[in-house]
Amino acid sequence: MTTDRQTDILAIARRQGRVLVDDLAQRFEVSVQTIRKDLNELCEARLLQRVHGGAMLGSGVENVDYEARRAMAASEKALIGRAAADLVPDGSSLFINIGTTTEAVAHALLRHSGLLVITNNINVANVMRPYPEIEVIVAGGVLRRSDGGIVGEAATDFIRQFKVDHAVIGVSAIDADGSLLDFDYREVRVAQAIMANARHVILVSDRSKFDRGAPVRVGHLSQIQTFVTDHVPNDDFRRLCRETGTRLIETAPAELPTPERV
Repeated sequence: MTTDRQTDILAIARRQGRVLVDDLAQRFEVSVQTIRKDLNELCEARLLQRVHGGAMLGSGVENVDYEARRAMAASEKALIGRAAADLVPDGSSLFINIGTTTEAVAHALLRHSGLLVITNNINVANVMRPYPEIEVIVAGGVLRRSDGGIVGEAATDFIRQFKVDHAVIGVSAIDADGSLLDFDYREVRVAQAIMANARHVILVSDRSKFDRGAPVRVGHLSQIQTFVTDHVPNDDFRRLCRETGTRLIETAPAELPTPERV
């Protein structure tokens, strides 16, 4: 049974996606040791999952709210977005799917010209709409109110009409064996169609996706030509990138290890 403070911590995690030990200690005016104990108990109950300096939602069947995801690792996503955009030359056609990191790529692409963008992401369409050098085509289908994603069979069939130069995709989780995972099977079907109809598939994801789980398989790293991230957590995954022929671009590759605080 959770305490009132632990219930409040869970509520914060649901709003923000993750919680930090130091911030919680200051908020609740208790020691960091007390917060660590709270987080340990919540993690043991599988309500949260440990990450460096704190914890994040531990659910493998429910995604974090879109606004919370947008705020998480925002600076890292901006760097990933710029690096991915640099791979797309002017005059290209591309898919962009649902996600806060793919939205960061859309912002970075605004300096390009002559782009044809097909997307099932209303947020991406809104970002690019005012720019006359970018033609935007929005897939039809079921609008998911939680994040502005367009999903379902109609969206999947629409995507299959195209064959584009590049696809920029995001996923909700990345498994150690290279499996790419997500939460909504309807979204996964669209993502699979996007991957199958692009000549160059670019996966964009920050390192937090290595700490998460999700129940639906999108595909495998071997289907990705380029993976852009801020940092890969271990050499085993770098080796997997080499084995699958996936080009790895890390925007923060030389991070020094810091002591674990949780």
